[in-house]
Amino acid sequence: MTTTLDARTLMERLIAFPTVSRDSNLELIGFVESYLSEHGINSTRVPDETGEKAALYAHVGPQVEGAIVLSGHTDVVPVDGQAWDTDPFEVVEKGDKLFGRGTCDMKGFDALSIWALVEAKKRNVTRPLQLALSYDEEVGCTGAPVMIDAMVSSGMPRASAAIIGEPSMMKVVTGHKGGIGFDVHMRGFEVHSSLIHTGVNAIMFGAKLIDWCNEMNAINADKAPLEIDADFVPPYTTLHVGMVTGGTAHNITAKDCNFVLTFRAVPGEPGDMWVKAFEDKVAEIEAEMKAIHPDTGIDYTRKFDVPGLKPEVAGEAEEIVRNLTGDNAVNVVSYGTEAGQFQERGYSAVICGPGDIAQAHQPNEFITIEQFKAGEAFMERLLDSLG
Repeated sequence: MTTTLDARTLMERLIAFPTVSRDSNLELIGFVESYLSEHGINSTRVPDETGEKAALYAHVGPQVEGAIVLSGHTDVVPVDGQAWDTDPFEVVEKGDKLFGRGTCDMKGFDALSIWALVEAKKRNVTRPLQLALSYDEEVGCTGAPVMIDAMVSSGMPRASAAIIGEPSMMKVVTGHKGGIGFDVHMRGFEVHSSLIHTGVNAIMFGAKLIDWCNEMNAINADKAPLEIDADFVPPYTTLHVGMVTGGTAHNITAKDCNFVLTFRAVPGEPGDMWVKAFEDKVAEIEAEMKAIHPDTGIDYTRKFDVPGLKPEVAGEAEEIVRNLTGDNAVNVVSYGTEAGQFQERGYSAVICGPGDIAQAHQPNEFITIEQFKAGEAFMERLLDSLG
């Protein structure tokens, strides 16, 4: 006998899988695959290059183009070092809140989407519905592009609109900043610090590149924003370094310095512009280092590149979700999502999901019961619209 799980139970099952980005998500994917199969729904895995992770997509309804995609990620951020009052991988109800890692970001939406897909199968919808579950969103949205490309090339009827269910308090979000990240390795030359003029201190030269970020932030803050960027907070591209490591002793010029330098670029400024600005500054500082010692330099690799989500003119996804929610306000966010990757591949895309982004990544992460029920009501209206 086939068992149908409600959305709350599905969320509990998903959260019980500790799919921290550094670990495998295959047990969760296997559960979803099996559950959909029980209900007569075929799904397709898209494994990563290691074979330790996979994305999954599925289609329900007539084999015609024009489906709506419900898209979420399966990975969560670590709980290490966080003070949790409950088991983070168990849904615990306290008062009007449901606690657990991923309740808000974003296994709550994943559960609602799986529930809706099964319901769409039962109700024989006339407009198809698709499910897309990715991996490694939390480490730079690196899993979604392979998944989306597989969906496009698989022969599955192409969808026309994608709803990415990041927590937005069920508001319609039509734009977000892009994200670019570089792993930077400053290679210095060690000497006793009393002879600093003959050495190259990787940390101190790294500080020049980091201070360039401060300079760019100040310049960007002083510029008048373009119309497309004016609604963002802040309404300009920001540069950031959050962690630095390097050096061996206080009296030795540091041989190595490592950090991640990131950009959150507004839609009005192409990411390539900031990549060039970064590379030009790296070349300038590297020349200073090599003038002191030729064996020094700066190595960098692209850690991630997440395109921004640009507000669409008469966007289909936006129209669908505004009709379902009644929200007609302008909402944009400064964090990145997989929505821009769908849009980049020709889908109309929008962000709308239950929960407050302020709870994401926090100890004692939660979603309110009211928000989860709002997500359920949204899915019911969506299913009715697929008729």
